[in-house]
Amino acid sequence: MTNKEIANAFQDLAKIMELHKENKFKIRSYSSAYITLRKLGTPLTEMSDGEINELKGIGKAISGKIRELLDNGTMATYQKYADKTPPGVMEMLKIKGFGPKKVEVIWQEMEIETIGELLYACVENRLIEAKGFGQKTQEDLRQKLEYYLKSKDSFHFASLETEANELVANLKAQFPSAQIALTGAIRRLSPILNNIEILIASDESISSIFNEEKLILQNEEKGVFQAKTEQGTPVTLYHCAGNEFGSKLFWFSGNKPFIDAFLEQSPIKTFKGIATEAEIFKAASLPYIVPELREESTILDIAKAGNLPTLIEEKDIRGVIHSHTTYSDGLNTVKEMAEYSQSLGYQYIGITDHSKSAFYANGLKPERLYQQWAEIDQLNQSFGDDFKILKGIESDILSSGALDYEEDILKQFDFIIASVHSNLKMDKEKATNRLLKAIENPYTTMLGHPTGRLLLSRKGYPIDHPKVIDACAANGVYIELNAHPYRLDLDWTWIPYALEKGVKISINPDAHSTKGIHDIHYGTLAARKGMLTKEMCLNALDLGDFEKAISKSSV
Repeated sequence: MTNKEIANAFQDLAKIMELHKENKFKIRSYSSAYITLRKLGTPLTEMSDGEINELKGIGKAISGKIRELLDNGTMATYQKYADKTPPGVMEMLKIKGFGPKKVEVIWQEMEIETIGELLYACVENRLIEAKGFGQKTQEDLRQKLEYYLKSKDSFHFASLETEANELVANLKAQFPSAQIALTGAIRRLSPILNNIEILIASDESISSIFNEEKLILQNEEKGVFQAKTEQGTPVTLYHCAGNEFGSKLFWFSGNKPFIDAFLEQSPIKTFKGIATEAEIFKAASLPYIVPELREESTILDIAKAGNLPTLIEEKDIRGVIHSHTTYSDGLNTVKEMAEYSQSLGYQYIGITDHSKSAFYANGLKPERLYQQWAEIDQLNQSFGDDFKILKGIESDILSSGALDYEEDILKQFDFIIASVHSNLKMDKEKATNRLLKAIENPYTTMLGHPTGRLLLSRKGYPIDHPKVIDACAANGVYIELNAHPYRLDLDWTWIPYALEKGVKISINPDAHSTKGIHDIHYGTLAARKGMLTKEMCLNALDLGDFEKAISKSSV
């Protein structure tokens, strides 16, 4: 081990001991050892135990730990603390500028155990009121977390979309005569990506696009270039002749099961020299299949039968459902959220702050709920007939499956989104039964983020999807596709089953600020992968029809 690695090991030991509130004197001594060893000119590997022991501020105990590291690469003391610390919390300690005291608050008081959960808590503004935090600190941490996650091997679609589009635009400016397009998983609108893939069809060399500042070449083999952007994002560029654009775009865009099935069933014998994808589908006697549907072979049967649906578009969404305000953990007031939604062209917004048991999110006790309703009534008078604020709630589904208010309050909401936020460590049977009880509650309008997952950080509790969806169908309950790019829950793969059962999907931004309303974009992309149509999207309804759809007059 190098001196730097050994020094860092003592810094890590000091951090994890501080996290567990151990002896302050020992923590200071390990921190001092980090500083001493970091500056040491002579390699520790070349020093005897006696020489190490004589170093200023080291002493016999620390000298022994250095010997442990030199001989074994580990320290038993560090491992003792690591064994009782969740891996995600250990990961938090690696975030620059995020010290043990703050990590302790996050872990012990807020029960957050992964980087992804922590980032989502920042998005939900849950850290603002936490000890040692505030809005500025929360925003700084959010930026650090996003950078940290982006430096790993997988990416949320939302984190690469803008960069990918800008890269394509820059390449088109540099090669105006070339045909250039995104391809691969990003073209299929996959929620999780490993890289940005781009096809460049040109008869000229593209080597000039690589430089040490903007796009750094890593490797090249047979017209496939591996590179990284200046932000460190991995990029794969495919280069082909100008007349091969359609052939190669089709080939690289499809997921393997789709491509394999297409090849097996298609009368086309060669994919060379085809200028457009449309020609390929025409030659195969198939209607054009949009890239986002080119995942599995089953879409080919749907296409052959002439049953490809007209997919939902972002412009079809008429209302903003699932939004939080300053009454709970949102950044903007009811008025600000409503006015911004109206400015974007929406007809209505459903205010759904957290319910009373959500203490972590400043959930609304009855008196504050009445205060919010009075404010909504007053605001609605100013909007007139052009826009309306609906009185909703995101009611916690309690461990028993009950909703988080008494019946006399539940019956006064315009609609209720029922969601699980606590006690997430459930087996499939318990989680399913908990959801089923909530779905069967006559006041439940919609099931919110059904599995509670956070992409790339929290798998979500397991549920029996068919049973849950069947229960929604039987009880007239809608299902949310939570549009936040870290959730996208209900997963798009279950949308076809929901549609088959007649269950409408609501594309909800789960907005905790005016900016968050724009996440409807990502929800719509995911919905398209699940073949959602405008007709089967709840909040694609105009205001009057939406109010009829959520009315539970029989309750």
